[in-house]
Amino acid sequence: MMKIRNIFLVLVGLVLLGACEKDYLDTKPTSSTATPTIFETTKNAALAINGINKLMTRQLLGSQGFNGEGTIKMYYGNYPGNHFYVNLPGWAPIINFTYMENTTSIYLYYPWYYYYMIIGNANAIIVNIEDAEGPQAEKDFIKAQALTFRAYSYFMLSQLYGERWKESNNGSSNCVVLRLDTSTGDIPLSTLAEVYKQVYDDLDEAIALYTASGKTRNNNYDPDKNVAYAIYARAALTREDYGKAVTMAQNARNGYPLMNNTAYKAGFFTPTSEWIWSSYGASDETLYFYSYQAYIAYNSSASAVRTYPKCISRELYNQIPASDIRKGLFLDPEAMTYTTTTGQAATNSALYKKAFSLFPALYSTASVYAYMQFKIAAADLPGVGNLNHFRSSEMYLIEAEAKHFLTDPTGAQNALVALNQGSGRDPLYTCDKTGTALLNEIKKYRAIELWGEGFDWFDHKRWGDPIVRKAHPDGGNFQATLAVTIQPNENNKWVWKIPVKETDYNNDLK
Repeated sequence: MMKIRNIFLVLVGLVLLGACEKDYLDTKPTSSTATPTIFETTKNAALAINGINKLMTRQLLGSQGFNGEGTIKMYYGNYPGNHFYVNLPGWAPIINFTYMENTTSIYLYYPWYYYYMIIGNANAIIVNIEDAEGPQAEKDFIKAQALTFRAYSYFMLSQLYGERWKESNNGSSNCVVLRLDTSTGDIPLSTLAEVYKQVYDDLDEAIALYTASGKTRNNNYDPDKNVAYAIYARAALTREDYGKAVTMAQNARNGYPLMNNTAYKAGFFTPTSEWIWSSYGASDETLYFYSYQAYIAYNSSASAVRTYPKCISRELYNQIPASDIRKGLFLDPEAMTYTTTTGQAATNSALYKKAFSLFPALYSTASVYAYMQFKIAAADLPGVGNLNHFRSSEMYLIEAEAKHFLTDPTGAQNALVALNQGSGRDPLYTCDKTGTALLNEIKKYRAIELWGEGFDWFDHKRWGDPIVRKAHPDGGNFQATLAVTIQPNENNKWVWKIPVKETDYNNDLK
């Protein structure tokens, strides 16, 4: 039964994704399309790439909560992090990440299912593209895109199901299954080092093929060479390969200048000058109440936002300088009353009125909470918008962190200044910190700049830093059930176990 399921997953993105904007996914869904037909021509193969693009924003596993990459950002990056608050004590098992050893849980299984679906589709393209009819340049570009998808997926899997690099004995600990073709046979776990080698190899080949093809993408949602560089930079940083991280981060942001303050405050729902890669979203291509924006956008009409707005931690908010435009993207409750145990403001209270006065696009029946976010909005209701995956801002932060570990404090300081002062986000920003103080400065600005974009938990895991959430009496704003401390050696060292749906099927894991 499981082998049939896995074969289906290899084909699903290639055969049933359609009904979208004409220049995005202009292909008819059909359950009878065979793999040879899909790869008869490079034109058809390009539609298969669009199929993978669509998987990143598609409702999966028959559950309204699973919406492609948005779910990874929200459930696995934001919710369990240190700086993201939502008054959902009933979600404590997810927010406090207590499902990491529950091998039958759908929350443990979802990332495995989702990323191997992308990998299976990418493998089908990689294996078959050379036999397609069409120019070699098109074959090279399409194969490079498939390799980029595969590299990204294995990197993401390694962060979830693998140990921190610093605790992996130089990558010798077991990680995930490397499936590199369309076969569904038994395969043992590969080590973390082997997974990173494959990610590097895929990206090296992809970069070479992008270059050889001479082609460029037409849309921000399509992978290209800059996307490959960006994935490489993030992976190299996580692997503590700091020299490569610097080089790749600089390559990735080439041609993607930092956005100005007007664009920064425009809602993060459409590509700006610094968006390197995103997923497509529009009013005629939406998951309605189940999209990422329907779970976070402050102006969404979805109950997930109207009732439970997403908030920054009080402690991080207090660290943002008054001169920084990013401070204005969160609701300051200073000198105003609200329910301190939850953060909610009473209807028609001064804080409630302040929120609607500052941000009139706030949905009319929305609840108001202290420190609620106004960074991320929706382009249309209930939750329409493009979903960002990589920005050049992150590349500056990667460069700063890598240069710190390369004992280049001046280079790290310069990257922070370029991001914060050079962009205009904080015209008064300077940095002369060194040593541990410099690393803490980098961590702080990663938290500020990338808030709400799915990095929080992944960063804390990579650093080996504990999650320390505080309730109001202790200086924080987390509801009591969520105000917990989780040490790096707890909760299975933050490693999600291999799901039973893999171990039951794969005899090499028994």
